[in-house]
Amino acid sequence: MPRWPPLFPLLLLLQPLVPGLGLRGAGGRHPECAPCRPERCPAPVRCPAPWISARDECGCCARCLGAEGASCGGPAGQRCGPGLVCASRAAGAAPEGTGQCVCAQRGIVCGSDGRSYPSVCALRLRARHAPRAHPGHLHKVHEGSCEFAPVIVRPPWDIRNVTGAQVYLSCEVRAMPTPVITWKKVTRSPEGIQGLEELPGDHVNIAVQVRGGPADHEATAWILINPLRKEDEGVYQCHAANAVGEAQARSTVTVLDLSRYKSVRPPLQLSRL
Repeated sequence: MPRWPPLFPLLLLLQPLVPGLGLRGAGGRHPECAPCRPERCPAPVRCPAPWISARDECGCCARCLGAEGASCGGPAGQRCGPGLVCASRAAGAAPEGTGQCVCAQRGIVCGSDGRSYPSVCALRLRARHAPRAHPGHLHKVHEGSCEFAPVIVRPPWDIRNVTGAQVYLSCEVRAMPTPVITWKKVTRSPEGIQGLEELPGDHVNIAVQVRGGPADHEATAWILINPLRKEDEGVYQCHAANAVGEAQARSTVTVLDLSRYKSVRPPLQLSRL
């Protein structure tokens, strides 16, 4: 068995820290990396989307690397940008040997601008191209989507119809976390004091339904009135609330007495004013 000089173990320990000794160092340098000489780097180029300008694997020269969703690998050996890995695609989805740059850290994140990003890599890409007010102007606040107060995306319409008809009001709300949506009717006491009656209450002709969608972080609530009665006339309020805040929108239902409009046939769908 050969006997190594006493200094050999020490050299093995030092190799990862010294560039160009054949092992990848603590800074992620590759075996072929030589001491960085910026004056020998190619002239900077403008990288077209979906490429980004970043330091090469030796941490020296700027080059175009793949952003999230860009193709990687292949005959040219195209590399992905910082924080991204080259993942293989399904068979037949791309030329053999070609992958796609995906974020090494998966999951939605909340940015300091109050927007939610599909990944921390998407946030970093936004920060790279956004105007920079100061270092670290755009950064990750926490994992998961950003929280925000309810916003009425589509308020209910005003309705005008006859007794016996079937009408409905709808209200689309966007919020995070998911809001609680309720329907209320504005009431007035004999003394003239205004109040709110939560629906459906004891009204056998009124039904309320809520479901998620149609878009992310949205919910839609309906109130169905069937058959429409004269006493159903009034102002209806869609109210949404979560831990961040609340929002509301109102619409008016006007009811015409069918007995006074015998020539009018009650439609089955709502009419918009």
